[in-house]
Amino acid sequence: MANAEQIAAQILSAKSLCVSSSWLNTFLASSQRNIPASALTKTALFRVLASDIRQSLATNPTSLFPVDISDPTVQERRIPGPIPVQVLDIEDIGTSLWGQVEAIERVERGEAIRGREIVRTVNVGDDNEGTEFGSSNNTGAAGAPTASGSSGAGPHRLILQDANGTNAVAIEMQRIEGISLEELPIGAKILLRNAVVARGMVLLDPNCSTLLGGKIEALDKPWKEGRKARLLQRIDSMRDNAN
Repeated sequence: MANAEQIAAQILSAKSLCVSSSWLNTFLASSQRNIPASALTKTALFRVLASDIRQSLATNPTSLFPVDISDPTVQERRIPGPIPVQVLDIEDIGTSLWGQVEAIERVERGEAIRGREIVRTVNVGDDNEGTEFGSSNNTGAAGAPTASGSSGAGPHRLILQDANGTNAVAIEMQRIEGISLEELPIGAKILLRNAVVARGMVLLDPNCSTLLGGKIEALDKPWKEGRKARLLQRIDSMRDNAN
């Protein structure tokens, strides 16, 4: 059975995640004996990616956001990292609020995939005539049918949190594979290297962002279940402000 130092070193080497020794000792104490070291390391990594990094990761100044990262008076700076973060929120800012509500309702009606039939729908606020829904059995993170190719929507706005609990707004400047409402669950881990922060916002592109995977089930499920209500609340708020 591998010891804590060996597992921590392998996870650090493979994913640049510095696992907390106390978290790792607790994990090892609850693990079965006589498990091969490679299997134990993979299980530990899986648990880290499914955990709250405020509890599972050790911290040092280079692995954390600057405390003033959201300061809008700082025109531009670069954060070297690597900085592991977890996703607390994701929003498609390239699609209208009504368009997002309608997309949710199509899934609720089971219309996103209808056998092998291609269904065309119109997205409110979209210059394109419609989106083709494919015949492949694509499913989203929650297991619901999703649009074929819909993961290309965006750009996306995310709320990211480091291991110290500091939050930052991030904007997808270039398409990043895996960042979409269908594919990226709440609690997913991203590794940032040499990311630019401009006016308090982290600018994401494929060169500075590495998706590590993972999900925090206790956060992801209620976020998905409450998303439609939050969108409708924002629409109502916009109506009230317009009156």
